[in-house]
Amino acid sequence: MARRRSGPGGESGRSGSGRGDSAASAGGTRARTKQAGPKQASTRQAGATRRDAAAQGPSARSIAPRKTEAAPARRTRDPAATRRALLAAARTEFAAKGLAGARVDEIAARAGVNKQLVYHHFGDKDALYLAVLEWLYDEIRAAERTVDLAGMAPAEAIAHLIGISFDHLAAHPDFVSILTDENRHGAVHVRRSGKLPTMHSPLIALIAATLDKGVAAGVFRPGVDPLQLYVSIAALGYFYFSNAATLSTIFKRRLDSRAAVATRRAHVVDLVMNALRP
Repeated sequence: MARRRSGPGGESGRSGSGRGDSAASAGGTRARTKQAGPKQASTRQAGATRRDAAAQGPSARSIAPRKTEAAPARRTRDPAATRRALLAAARTEFAAKGLAGARVDEIAARAGVNKQLVYHHFGDKDALYLAVLEWLYDEIRAAERTVDLAGMAPAEAIAHLIGISFDHLAAHPDFVSILTDENRHGAVHVRRSGKLPTMHSPLIALIAATLDKGVAAGVFRPGVDPLQLYVSIAALGYFYFSNAATLSTIFKRRLDSRAAVATRRAHVVDLVMNALRP
């Protein structure tokens, strides 16, 4: 019986076959690795992106614009409303601090607008101060115009005018404060106004006509100067309110209480009316 010889089909062959199988297996693995490469690379890239975003925090992720957020609506400009707001704010600031102490930026802040709008609407602080003064005078003139001097009996008309003037000062302490401040500055702003003289002239003419009617009716004495009468009416109220704090301290009486103001009002009306009687 012949011995089997090692050859290509023997152990050596089987070894070669094993090596071939290993090589084939390795080749298949490499092929699968090449096929899976793009997917794994994509996974690694996504993971790196998530790690970078986490490291950068919420602020970096929020940089991208949100498409769902609507743009904020723009505020509609109203120049007239802005001017009114500035005048009201300036009135408060000037009454509390005077022309010298009031600041444009504080007026603008109180009005809720940009400081540049003060200069846009009024030019400068002095012009704004004058605008406030004209507003204050216009208010008291408007209150006085509610009295129909021509249509009332002379004594009734003058008594009513005295009461309106006194009541206006009592209700508007800012008018007293700003008027006092303007007198400290020598009335330089009032002098620049073209409106203020025209506000007063018609009133003085009406007082003069009422006095003449009263003289003709025998209820007023002749020779009363209408301008002096008006100044006296204004002074009897203005001095009281502008000096109420010091007078109250000196005489140890609350002259700014409601009862004290009512007593003063009755006194002023009675005093002026007695001065006019024959």
